[in-house]
Amino acid sequence: MTVKHLTQTEVARRWCLSPRTLERWRWLGQGPAFLKLGGRVAYRLEDVEAFEAAQTRDATSASPSAQAEMRAAVTHRQAA
Repeated sequence: MTVKHLTQTEVARRWCLSPRTLERWRWLGQGPAFLKLGGRVAYRLEDVEAFEAAQTRDATSASPSAQAEMRAAVTHRQAA
């Protein structure tokens, strides 16, 4: 199995962000998981896709944990 790696510039282009935003996210411990290979930063495609999936929202004001709670409540009500 071949693992695809993306550079900071490739991820920034994919998300229409400044590469500096990704640098700041790394410094803050936010954003997708990354690899530090020598002096270079790389992102595994699977980590980028997982981060994208985790950002899915049902409403603009809902946090991921609040959305999970709402889904659980709806599922519980439907099962009852």
